[in-house]
Amino acid sequence: MNERKSACVLSIDPSRRKLLIGAAAAIGGSMAVPRAWSQSEAMKNQEKTKESQSTGVEGLLTYLHQEIEIKASRQRIYEALLDSKQFAAFTGMPADIDRAGGGAFAIFGGLVVGRNVELLANERIVQAWRPSYWAAGVFTLVKFELQDWASQTKLILDHTGFPEGNFRHLDSGWYLRYWEPLRKYLAKD
Repeated sequence: MNERKSACVLSIDPSRRKLLIGAAAAIGGSMAVPRAWSQSEAMKNQEKTKESQSTGVEGLLTYLHQEIEIKASRQRIYEALLDSKQFAAFTGMPADIDRAGGGAFAIFGGLVVGRNVELLANERIVQAWRPSYWAAGVFTLVKFELQDWASQTKLILDHTGFPEGNFRHLDSGWYLRYWEPLRKYLAKD
């Protein structure tokens, strides 16, 4: 059940990029790292989480799709992803998450910032999401879909609109920084 399922689609459609840029502007444009973490602290956290850049055809990918089975209820996973204390507990890094629709978040000690675009309790989380070291105003769309799957939950991730050259570190980063620590955290219940 812990097998890694990942698919990718080559998406370099300029209209999609305009849509994502427009969505980011509609929810407040660029966001700064919260005062709780200085830029230097965020940069230190960035060094801890660096993965390699994509090259060749992989370097052109701006979309990733992952399906992960987790032995926990949809509600439990939803709560862990949106609760500051639980998120910090499973990642081992500070998190500040405003759980409201439109609410801002800063996770991994300010390394990743964004806003909750759509929240459907225990079913879906959609976020405008960006590492704080990316150029100002560059956001991606991250969608977590939670589905019942036998006695566990299937979490479907769609991460779209990220800049070219970022596929490899984002694809591996979701497993390294989210899924494996989340599985371990939820296994303690």
